[in-house]
Amino acid sequence: MRRGTAARALSAVLMAAGLAAGCTASGGSTDDGRGSTAPSSRDPRPNGADGPSVLAVKIDNVPAARPHTGVDAADVVYVEQVEGGLSRLMAVYATRLPESVGPVRSARESDLELLRQFGRPVLAFSGAQSRLLPLIDRAPLEGVTPESSSGAFRRGTDRSAPHDLYLRPERLMDDPPGRAALTTGFRFGPPPAGGEPEDALTVRYPAARFTFTWSDADGRWPVSLDGVPATTTEGDRLAPATVVVQYVTVRPSDYGDFLGNNTPYTETVGSGEATVLRDGRAYEANWSRPTAEDGTSFTTEDGERMDFARGQVWVVYAQAA
Repeated sequence: MRRGTAARALSAVLMAAGLAAGCTASGGSTDDGRGSTAPSSRDPRPNGADGPSVLAVKIDNVPAARPHTGVDAADVVYVEQVEGGLSRLMAVYATRLPESVGPVRSARESDLELLRQFGRPVLAFSGAQSRLLPLIDRAPLEGVTPESSSGAFRRGTDRSAPHDLYLRPERLMDDPPGRAALTTGFRFGPPPAGGEPEDALTVRYPAARFTFTWSDADGRWPVSLDGVPATTTEGDRLAPATVVVQYVTVRPSDYGDFLGNNTPYTETVGSGEATVLRDGRAYEANWSRPTAEDGTSFTTEDGERMDFARGQVWVVYAQAA
């Protein structure tokens, strides 16, 4: 049975016993959230090498990390669960680069699968636990950390570590790579027939909550995080044109944090159901990503292509039933 779309509060309580409470990862590897300080031999990929690709930035999303900087300039914002039922963002930039992005935090194993669709993206992150670093080094991406590219990062003065690290994208790329680098599989155009009127939708993780409320005046979905309006450091409201709640498999990984919480692994390859919000309506859809190199296609229940509204897209990964 498909999920209803009226007055919903979607629960994504992801294996609370195994993920939120957690268990120590095999081998005893831990991550305190600040990332490993092990240096990297990588240099950021210059524009034009093997074709332009996107800039992806891993962003902190606990209350102490808000408001965010530069998230409103992203073309796509991915939301995924991390340890303790909390959440992090992955902001992807192709059409414009903000002066600053952050706070920047550590990478997770799921990020490697998610980013395969972009060819060879630049991934800016604060670090990762030691056992994950070799996987990142072998992945088809250019990892950028404060240790490998110190000039591309700065520390803010109004917050304490680890919520004070910011990326300066112009230190990595002279120009944005352009819309062609957005190999997400998303299509943009007029809304399909059908759908149901929707005023608000909430997605819940064990320790995080996202609410998207339709604004007729702005033609967007203003975001609230844990019941508080989400704004930028300049005071502007975060408000995507399209919101996708994508139902996926979220399972334990082989990694954990220093508290013993297991790191969830979000599987983004496969197929399943989704709810797409655009133009004040909710559409039940199906998603498909056959391989990690593919983008994700969306179709309506009738099998027609699901087009998104032009503007920023948020993709929230929620546990499939």
